[in-house]
Amino acid sequence: MRRSKQLGFSLIELLIVVAIILIIAAIAIPNLLRARIAANEASAANTIRQIVSAEINYYNTYPAVGYAPLLTNLGGTLPCGGTPALACMLDDSVAQALPGTKGKQGYQFQATGLSSAGVNAAFVAGGTPVVSNMTGYRNFCSTDDGALRILNAGGGAPVTTSAGCQAYPVTQ
Repeated sequence: MRRSKQLGFSLIELLIVVAIILIIAAIAIPNLLRARIAANEASAANTIRQIVSAEINYYNTYPAVGYAPLLTNLGGTLPCGGTPALACMLDDSVAQALPGTKGKQGYQFQATGLSSAGVNAAFVAGGTPVVSNMTGYRNFCSTDDGALRILNAGGGAPVTTSAGCQAYPVTQ
């Protein structure tokens, strides 16, 4: 009797390989998601620092207005006229990353000038994850004092009041 040579893989062998691949994926995917969230949060903290720098620049450039009334006033597309309405002091992708949009790297931002005697004497800048626990875990904010504050319970709309931001713990 002659035995024929087996060509290919048996069904059992293929199922074992698929099971091993699924186990490896189950281990790797959560780590990948955590790494992506960490990158989004680092980007959000840096974006808040950029907004603070743009606000200070805006304040020095337009002293009659004070700080920018809205985040969109800090942006603008090139070529810019450099007006208080479109100052071009901040990348427009940040200036347009408002609540209700897809945001920038998983975060949405808002900056509000706080008026006192007709001039925006203070501001609040805040950033929150677009989808809490999916694009980020933490909220970020800063005021005209320049300190970066972080609230570990992320989500909701970005903070727009000085008292709300002052309630966040200051980072070290």
